[in-house]
Amino acid sequence: MLFDFELIKSVYEKMPERVNKARNVLGKPLTLSEKILYSHLSVEEKGEKFERGVDYVNFAPDRVAMQDATAQMALLQFMNAGKPKVAVPSTVHCDHLIQASIGAEKDLADAKDQNNEVYNFLESVSNKYGIGFWKPGAGIIHQVVLENYAFPGGMMIGTDSHTVNAGGLGMVAIGVGGADAVDVMAGMPWELKMPKLIGVKLTGKLSGWVSPKDVILKVAGILTVKGGTGAIVEYFGEGADAMSCTGKGTICNMGAEIGATTSIFGYDQNMSNYLRHTGREQVADLADVVMEHLRSDEEVYQNPEKYYDQLIEINLSEIEPYINGPFTPDLAHDLSSFAKAVKENDYPQTLEVGLIGSCTNSSYEDLSRAASLAKQAKDKNLKVKAEFVVTPGSELVRYTTERDGILKEFEDIGGVIMANACGPCIGQWKRHTDDPTRKNSIITSFNRNFAKRNDGNPNTHGFVASPELVTAMAIAGDLCFNPMTDTLVNEDGVEVKLDEPTGLEFPPNGFDMKDSGYLAPQANGSEVVVDVKEDSERLQLLAPFGEWDGSDYKGLSLLIKAKGKCTTDHISMAGPWLRFRGHLDNISNNMLIGAVNYFNEETNSIFNPVSGSYDEVPATARALKAQGVGSIVVGDENYGEGSSREHAAMEPRHLGVKAVIVRSFARIHETNLKKQGVLALTFADKADYDKIQEKDQIDIIGLTDFTPGTPLTLVVTHEDGTSDSIVANHSYNNVQIEWFKAGSALNLIRKQNK
Repeated sequence: MLFDFELIKSVYEKMPERVNKARNVLGKPLTLSEKILYSHLSVEEKGEKFERGVDYVNFAPDRVAMQDATAQMALLQFMNAGKPKVAVPSTVHCDHLIQASIGAEKDLADAKDQNNEVYNFLESVSNKYGIGFWKPGAGIIHQVVLENYAFPGGMMIGTDSHTVNAGGLGMVAIGVGGADAVDVMAGMPWELKMPKLIGVKLTGKLSGWVSPKDVILKVAGILTVKGGTGAIVEYFGEGADAMSCTGKGTICNMGAEIGATTSIFGYDQNMSNYLRHTGREQVADLADVVMEHLRSDEEVYQNPEKYYDQLIEINLSEIEPYINGPFTPDLAHDLSSFAKAVKENDYPQTLEVGLIGSCTNSSYEDLSRAASLAKQAKDKNLKVKAEFVVTPGSELVRYTTERDGILKEFEDIGGVIMANACGPCIGQWKRHTDDPTRKNSIITSFNRNFAKRNDGNPNTHGFVASPELVTAMAIAGDLCFNPMTDTLVNEDGVEVKLDEPTGLEFPPNGFDMKDSGYLAPQANGSEVVVDVKEDSERLQLLAPFGEWDGSDYKGLSLLIKAKGKCTTDHISMAGPWLRFRGHLDNISNNMLIGAVNYFNEETNSIFNPVSGSYDEVPATARALKAQGVGSIVVGDENYGEGSSREHAAMEPRHLGVKAVIVRSFARIHETNLKKQGVLALTFADKADYDKIQEKDQIDIIGLTDFTPGTPLTLVVTHEDGTSDSIVANHSYNNVQIEWFKAGSALNLIRKQNK
């Protein structure tokens, strides 16, 4: 469908002048990322030239997108911003609260029944404030955005880390916390540190079993889960131009797993084709006219090493399929060496479930290529050995693939079609297993595979691969199976080999659907009443956080010293906790329950200074708060990686955490903490992490002179009376310091609106 045409037209009309101005100011050829960033500077931005990785910059994104789990808190905050209507086009997508259990029809009906209160709230708030609303079952936010809203050269933010999916259509699309979304919806400038640039030059061409998914799986192995932090990853080259638009989207989507600010491809014929096949011919016509501004300058492509902070080159003709995991998406294995890794590491070789789809890999092309293998299995009399689950990404793709017989190919080999929702990818999966304590293996075409991510089971070894490879593995039921070289024995006892997958980028008869699931808001929603019951366990109106009292923090208790990987899933779990995403106090009962306590290597078991015994993390935080004692959280490297969920910052704030000090932060989580008024600090000397002891009392000195670039000091008093002085760095600028003083960024917005 065609939305916001006048806005898109306006962006393209202004872009040539803005790009030329930026080129003159910077005095050099421009990358695509720079063209989009500099053409989206906020009118309030005073600077003209910015240093990558150093300068904070104010931007004016074109639109905002929110999924239902994060939209609740974002919109509860927006209701306190004092605005009658959103300042930019914004949408809500109901995709996170639908649990995959039996199948699409029953699961969707159950979700509507169980989440009726939340859906009604989101629909009424959307109606009141001029926000487009996509009903449950319409599809996953990122695929719906790609099909309807993304446009080359645009800039958007979304309250989900995989907002970056829209980079597949040439858009700078960035995952943020809800407080950032409130800024933009309230018409405020949105702040981001000017990203560094990583160039990935793709030569050659994909063929056979290799797919776009394998490109990002290889890149994840190169850059690791934090190698893209603070950077935009820009793909270019003949291999990039030859790739389908949805294939580009897959690569950008999983860029979230390397910590990248976003990923992007330059506008090309395949993007133009995708716009036309999805009913946006007018956008394609406009983009074709300004194509030179929707790609990097030719000098950049000729000498990329001069214009990117880091350059990676990949020959698509030489790579093979990849399987990444378990427990982290950057543990990359090429297919030919994977069987050896399985045996050497004692991964469970029997594959129990194969899952395809999700926002990462459920395009028409993805499903048609996977279906070609399902058809082979049927035709060659192979019995599928593992469970097989299929999650379409949108109603547009689901309806079209059903019409074209693609979904039936999956069903004919025992596949179960789930609702158009996130489902197992985010832990919304009611897995049917006879023994949850058994070590087991699953393989998915999703994006993340942290421990307990998909089914809540720490014994599940999750691996990530392309939909084609997942389908082949499900047919074999064996992680050591290599479909490029190995044979399978069919029901007649005959050895057969799977042929290379084949598929179509677009449906021959075009896309179609009966009901998109979209509800437009009222032109004037001032009379719409948003009702939140006081006794609701799902929704809770927000009270503003308190302002800083003007003093240094004294006598803070250590809450937890987290050991090793501590993602937003560890800080605020998803799965069954999604039901409380609109109720801050209730969801705070999951705060840090997945983090490993450094001192006993257990989860949700820490020393409670009030009781003098071991207790759960939320209970300990509540006990300290009740005593008027603030607390501090200590973390390791890349603390807060993963989802954009701001609950991981709001819960500590709500339960009295004053500061989080870590060896290093993931970008979104650091910003979320700042926005909620929690001090986000890093050890100047990473070895000082080791000095923190279990019963420490901590003072934070220097807040009365809190200024950009000046470290703070932690005075850490140990149980035996000795103490250590620790230098704590921070990345606060003047505006962010004002957030801290006001108690939160939202408090500052409210003051300014008054």
